[in-house]
Amino acid sequence: MDDDRMMINRRELADFLRRCRDRVRPQDVGLPAGPRRRAPGLRREEIAQLAGMSADYYVRLEQARSPQPSPQMLAALARALRLSGDERDHLYLLAGQRPPAGRSTDHVAPALLHLLDQLATTPAQVLSDLGDVLAQNAAARALLGGVCEVSEHGRNVVWRWFADPAVRAAYPEEEHAYYSRLHVADLRAATARRAGDPAAVRLVERLRGASEEFAALWELHEVAVRRHSRVRVLHSVVGPVDLDCQVLLAPEGDQRLVFFTPPPGSDTADRLALLKVVGTEQFA
Repeated sequence: MDDDRMMINRRELADFLRRCRDRVRPQDVGLPAGPRRRAPGLRREEIAQLAGMSADYYVRLEQARSPQPSPQMLAALARALRLSGDERDHLYLLAGQRPPAGRSTDHVAPALLHLLDQLATTPAQVLSDLGDVLAQNAAARALLGGVCEVSEHGRNVVWRWFADPAVRAAYPEEEHAYYSRLHVADLRAATARRAGDPAAVRLVERLRGASEEFAALWELHEVAVRRHSRVRVLHSVVGPVDLDCQVLLAPEGDQRLVFFTPPPGSDTADRLALLKVVGTEQFA
């Protein structure tokens, strides 16, 4: 056994998770409070869905009978439970894992979470500079799907674009080449800022091995930080939705708030209003 390995404290971990879950209000994550709730906090299955894990696994965590959670799973739980930096580190220690050294890009900046909470009717996401979806509101889940997954690269928008054909099906085919270049140029800028970072190197290597298109575009060495663009989403329920995509960068540059607004003169506002009702019913 590695001498640096720490022991999991299942009883304390279970209690900490329950206490944190009880204080997260449904409206904090874009869910209706509803008259049938027996407690003010979220249900176990709601936290599980927000963290991208099975409800059964989360239940076992709160019952102090789970295997040791991975660092990726703990990062997802910290996001779902809206933990502060100190609380996140405490979560890692209780689970027998060492907290991330320095500032973790998986831990969403409180200012960005606050802005996300205010955009109840506007689809919005918090992304890392590498393209990992760290948090999103209910409107974004209804529009783009829930992608805050625990698995490595499963929540990365660049990986999903090049490795998952179903993602591209939600966008007009004639615009695929444009989005591909957009993703690669933005990722190129991020990896330059993260020179030597293992996560960035691993992501690029996997993409180059999985997609000939990505490998060819990567060789072009195009660089462009994404700040705004116009997108069209072909939603299966409400049809095509035209959106202006705006990006606000955090001062550190490793996180960004991406939000989608209706272009002037479009019917997007009506479609988003319908999507809010449909999306809430699906999530519930």
